[in-house]
Amino acid sequence: MTAWMPWKIARKELKVIGRKRSIIFYTIGLPLLISIVFTLVLRNQIANGIPQTISLGADSIIYIFVVLATVLPSTIAAYSIVGEKVEKTLEPLLATPTTDGEILLGKSIAAFLPPMLSAWMGASIFMAATDYILLNGGLGYYYFPNWNAGVMLLLLAPLAAVLSIEVGVIASSRVSDVRGANQIAGLMFIPFVAVFFAGAEGIFSFNVVNLLIFSAVVAIADVVLFFLSRSTFKREDILTKWK
Repeated sequence: MTAWMPWKIARKELKVIGRKRSIIFYTIGLPLLISIVFTLVLRNQIANGIPQTISLGADSIIYIFVVLATVLPSTIAAYSIVGEKVEKTLEPLLATPTTDGEILLGKSIAAFLPPMLSAWMGASIFMAATDYILLNGGLGYYYFPNWNAGVMLLLLAPLAAVLSIEVGVIASSRVSDVRGANQIAGLMFIPFVAVFFAGAEGIFSFNVVNLLIFSAVVAIADVVLFFLSRSTFKREDILTKWK
């Protein structure tokens, strides 16, 4: 595998994604909308609540951006193979001397970068706004950044995005239509949403230890799915059997 080939494929993928306005609006708009909405909710609560109590829920809101890091890449990853097959643009790439690993890595990079940058942007806006609101609301110090947010955004979110991409690649390698691939890949957010509701019910605490354990579990799943995606992606079948 040559180092430059996956980046060449990723640049091509990003150009294709850039022409899909619905994907661009969805990828950029959703994190921005969530950051604005929860900032307004926090500001309204601060007028009638206690800053120290409200700040405790800020970590769970940051976790929403982890969920976004799982949801956003799935559309791009699911489209990356089956979408190109439908549009008759995949065969020329598969006919080149590039290896399966180079193709998968290039497509994974393209599916990873825009959603992660967008999720980090939304989280940064929310954290900056939260610090401003809580500081002026009487908390007396900057709540963000903290270790919980750092682990969620810099470790758990990227691992979750990789997991989503791998599931999307597997789905789009085995399904012959974009809708089916999206539906299968979209199921990946369910375990992360379950953890969010567990946190809301007090079953799961968003502290550093728990987040590191959760990250380790996701990392193990990433490794397993990496080898599964490599074995699932069969260019000969895609070229000869897909209609």
